[in-house]
Amino acid sequence: MAIFNIMRKPSVFRCCSVLGLIKRMSNVPENTVYGGPKPQTPDQRVTLTHLRKKYRNGEPITVVTAYDYPSAVHLDTAGIDVCLVGDSAAMVVHGHDTTLPITLDEMLVHCRAVARGATRPLIVGDLPFGTYESSAQQAVDTAVRILKEGGMDAIKLEGGAPSRITAAKAIVEAGIAVMGHVGLTPQAISVLGGFRPQGKNVASAIKVVETAVALQEAGCFSVVLECVPAPVAAAATSALRVPTIGIGAGPFCSGQVLVYHDLLGMMQHPHHAKVTPKFCKQFGRIGEAINKALSEYKEEVTNSLFPGPSHSPYEISASDVAGFLNELRQLGFDKAASAAAEAAEKMAKVVPPNGGDD
Repeated sequence: MAIFNIMRKPSVFRCCSVLGLIKRMSNVPENTVYGGPKPQTPDQRVTLTHLRKKYRNGEPITVVTAYDYPSAVHLDTAGIDVCLVGDSAAMVVHGHDTTLPITLDEMLVHCRAVARGATRPLIVGDLPFGTYESSAQQAVDTAVRILKEGGMDAIKLEGGAPSRITAAKAIVEAGIAVMGHVGLTPQAISVLGGFRPQGKNVASAIKVVETAVALQEAGCFSVVLECVPAPVAAAATSALRVPTIGIGAGPFCSGQVLVYHDLLGMMQHPHHAKVTPKFCKQFGRIGEAINKALSEYKEEVTNSLFPGPSHSPYEISASDVAGFLNELRQLGFDKAASAAAEAAEKMAKVVPPNGGDD
């Protein structure tokens, strides 16, 4: 009856009262109701507007490919402009020889992990092989999932065949930002005959430029140029009105991208040595540090050096030890009581009283 009584009140008051009542009746907490996108000021979140401004000002754009929460946090801290969640996770994380095996569901797991860690960069998710080639509708459906379920800001797709151009255009028209990718397109190794650089002759070089322009005209906000000669990349960059992101394409692009694990020198295993591209500069030797740390850990555990007193901080008082031993013996655990007594005696010799946390 309350709501009907409200309806008989003056219109303005009635409107406000009904809205207030409905709001109070909602089972959704007020602070979870959607209130627009996350803050997108340049200091808080990189957007397409921010990238366009850098492009117009001639400021190089930094892009890193990463696949999980910890690496996303590192990118965030370093102030990287764009984080690409690449289908190269198939090779770098899952150990495959190509990018082809990774599924959409697997990509979504990587996307969500990165989205939780990268609060500042623009985050772009790759469309994996087999999820957008059949039709423009399939491409749009996949792109929608990457944004809605993966938490991405934009998507990237490979290639410049007519069907890919159509797919890119359809995705843009659906309201989703698209990054293009030409040159060496790893998903097309079946046709390319392996991981082979492109643009090394006249016809191939012209195709790189024309394909990049076609992707721009389809609405792509940026185009990745992979494994092409520097003059070809320079020509494509000059021909476009959107940023180019180079990877193995020389210094004349609008920005550069490398894989997190590659640039850190994380992969020292022979499998990764054969798939780490020769154009990659290792800005660190993290893999060596990891191997050294693991070897030292193994040695200390094997020789009973870890954990020592400083890493065994939790104490039990002498009176509680006595009570504990007594209870163990009453329960028939004499051997366990002896082990506990011996451990307590040893720790008492090396751990200062009240030296640990409760």
